[in-house]
Amino acid sequence: MKKLELIAPCHFGLEAVLKNEIYDLGYDIASVEDGRVTFFGDEEAVCRANIFLRTPERILIKVGSFHAETYDELFEGTKALPWEDYIPADGKFWVTKAASIKSRLFSPSDIQSIMKKAMVERMKQVYHRNWFAEDGESYPVRVTLMKDEVTVGLDTSGVSLHKRGYRRLTAKAPIAENLAAAIIDLSPWNADRILVDPFCGSGTIPIEAAMKAANMAPGMNRDFLADTWSNLIDARLWKDSFDEARDLVDGSVRPDIQGYDISDEMVVIARENARLAGVDKLIHFQTRPVSQLSHSKKYGFIITNPPYGERLEDKASIEPLYRTIGERYRALDSWSMFLISSYENTERDLGMKATRNRKIYNGMMKTYLYQYMGEKPPKRQSDPGMNR
Repeated sequence: MKKLELIAPCHFGLEAVLKNEIYDLGYDIASVEDGRVTFFGDEEAVCRANIFLRTPERILIKVGSFHAETYDELFEGTKALPWEDYIPADGKFWVTKAASIKSRLFSPSDIQSIMKKAMVERMKQVYHRNWFAEDGESYPVRVTLMKDEVTVGLDTSGVSLHKRGYRRLTAKAPIAENLAAAIIDLSPWNADRILVDPFCGSGTIPIEAAMKAANMAPGMNRDFLADTWSNLIDARLWKDSFDEARDLVDGSVRPDIQGYDISDEMVVIARENARLAGVDKLIHFQTRPVSQLSHSKKYGFIITNPPYGERLEDKASIEPLYRTIGERYRALDSWSMFLISSYENTERDLGMKATRNRKIYNGMMKTYLYQYMGEKPPKRQSDPGMNR
């Protein structure tokens, strides 16, 4: 198989989580930069990365990189890339997104237009055509300019990877599925421990936890743009990767995962989303305000995405809400809490300084993951008879 360099963009602040995921999937890391991890793989890695990775936004095949400070340099650098290795003569190709950070070239529309022209010129020379019908499969290109270094990638995912396919209905401000999965990964929670989300909304955090507990690959029930690229990836590789995902599902797991919301409507939506994800039997959803949060067992986890008070109508209620969260958390015995919020007075109103906080960009919004670590449960004693 052909050795490829693959780029996995992610939320800023989650690069280390994604890096560990890629290692666990069996691939070597090329580089870790702000908002993306680059790794080495082959055609099969494209399939497996799309299906199995929980935290990236998408998977790109790196076409190349070069330095450009002028539009002439951008044109020539793009034209020099081996587009014919990736895009067939009938392929539909365009620059779907251009991002520029601290670079002299900063107009996305100009970057997109010039790169498209350069791609056409290259392919004219290679395919000996003056015009392209572009009536075949789609090959969207994404480009990032960082300090005048241009990185060009071919998007294999299509629809963003955070869209697993189960969330047909949502809350007003839902947390993205890949961000929810990353928060769970940043905690020491496992399927043997209780997990409660008292602001479950459309159910994303409990659903992502249940999928992780059952070892369900996040992309096993959706399709990807590159599964139509017969010129690059054999269809058998996609089939084998989907088969691998199905074979790895653990149908015997029975975690204690609970999702609460004050809205009856949201609880109905969360249950339906869990059903579509195939994990409805692994989660207990209930209409319950955070003021009634309690649990008799020890060593559980709260993992949640409460309101941030961003909307004007929510500002008056946000301070007492966070005070209530803090009160109910302190009433739990030996529990841990992982709470993500952009609310600037989170620690003050919770009444507790976090064990640790981590800055994460939720899109363009700066948020913090506040981590409150409770006591660890005692290690289980092994049966002495087992050692005889």
